[in-house]
Amino acid sequence: MAGHEIPEPADRKQVADPMADLQAAEQKRHSCDPAFRHGVVVGFDGSLSSERALAYAIGMARRHGTGLIIVHVANRLPTTVWAGCEPPVFVDVPDHRTEVLGLELACADHLAEVPWILVERGGDICHELEEVGREYEADAIVVGSTHGIVGRIFGSVAGRLARRAQRPVMVIP
Repeated sequence: MAGHEIPEPADRKQVADPMADLQAAEQKRHSCDPAFRHGVVVGFDGSLSSERALAYAIGMARRHGTGLIIVHVANRLPTTVWAGCEPPVFVDVPDHRTEVLGLELACADHLAEVPWILVERGGDICHELEEVGREYEADAIVVGSTHGIVGRIFGSVAGRLARRAQRPVMVIP
């Protein structure tokens, strides 16, 4: 009958199908929009250096004829982490900054030339940019450089990303 499944006998064990696992992994890998596969990932937080990185990434995506994946990584770590304490859990608080950035980007004239999406992530900036790059099989990751004492003390996102990323990283001054 259509719409009904015949239950398996209780004494039979389900045999794992390795091909099904491979197909599921491949499907997950290519689940992103094909228009953005092999696109350009850019980290954006609204700062001056991230605006310069965005401008460069727009030109790069236009020249290559690919999509632009704009990533905003929201800081969802409690303040106890910055004080050196171990966090009990990650705080999953909505970040309204992403909504504001999305509205600003939607109104930007210079983004009309390329297809783009805004991806919000939470956690470590380097890890999340690299993860989005892997998911979309990005050709490059573009980030702005950090100027100031904070970047010198804690290490800049661009420097950490350039050392550990598995794809080209462009650091825009």
